Amino acid sequence: MWRMFDAILSMHADENGDVPGWVLIVLMSAGLVIAIWGIAEGRLVDIFSNALDTVCGGIGC
Repeated sequence: MWRMFDAILSMHADENGDVPGWVLIVLMSAGLVIAIWGIAEGRLVDIFSNALDTVCGGIGC
C-alpha cells in the first residue's frame, strides 16, 4: 500500500509550483472578454437588445 502511495506522490512531485494550462486559458479568456467589452460596450448592448427584441417581438420578454 505504501508503494502505491509513494508512486502517486512521485507522479505529482514535478508539478509543484506550476500553473496548469487551463488556469492560464481561463485568465486570458477573461482578459479578452473584459478588453473587448471595454472597447465595444455600446455596440454589444445594442446587438443584444436588438436580438432580444427580434426573438421576443411584442410579447415582452
